[in-house]
Amino acid sequence: MLSVLLAGFGGQGVLFAGKIMAYAGLIEEKYVSWLPSYGPEMRGGTANCSVCLSDEPIGSPLVLNPDVLIAMNLPSYDRFIDQVAPGGIAVIDSSLIAKRSDRTDIRCFYVPAAEKADTEGLSGLSNNILLGKALQEARFASLEAVEQAVAKCVPPKKQHLLEPNIRAIKLGMSL
Repeated sequence: MLSVLLAGFGGQGVLFAGKIMAYAGLIEEKYVSWLPSYGPEMRGGTANCSVCLSDEPIGSPLVLNPDVLIAMNLPSYDRFIDQVAPGGIAVIDSSLIAKRSDRTDIRCFYVPAAEKADTEGLSGLSNNILLGKALQEARFASLEAVEQAVAKCVPPKKQHLLEPNIRAIKLGMSL
């Protein structure tokens, strides 16, 4: 089983990125759990999302020691970096988090996602840049399944955002 924790502020697309990951798992016929959690304010409050992908039934959707952490802000990094399972992966938005982990038992990837989103014309899609990096490093699904998942998650009235979301994921994979 692969357990993933995505964390940041509300409005950064943490839950959306987790939903893409979960749908990609469903498309690949895995057992999936997706557990969102957010503070009292939807935008600006804390938001995190636990995703489990497995070939066998999942006993609990709660992720205490994630195999993969995607941290989109400093409070999330501070709260969760020490909980990443040994041998795990942390994907960190270095545009917003200046700290570096001193852990030697995990692999950390510092991706300037917020900065890249702005310079590449992908404003607001730093979540998917980080998701792309997590896909590249953890191989939680195929790119094709992730692209299908994006198509499933982008609502019909926002179809113009389908291509930029996929472009953000591919950009993250290349970093």
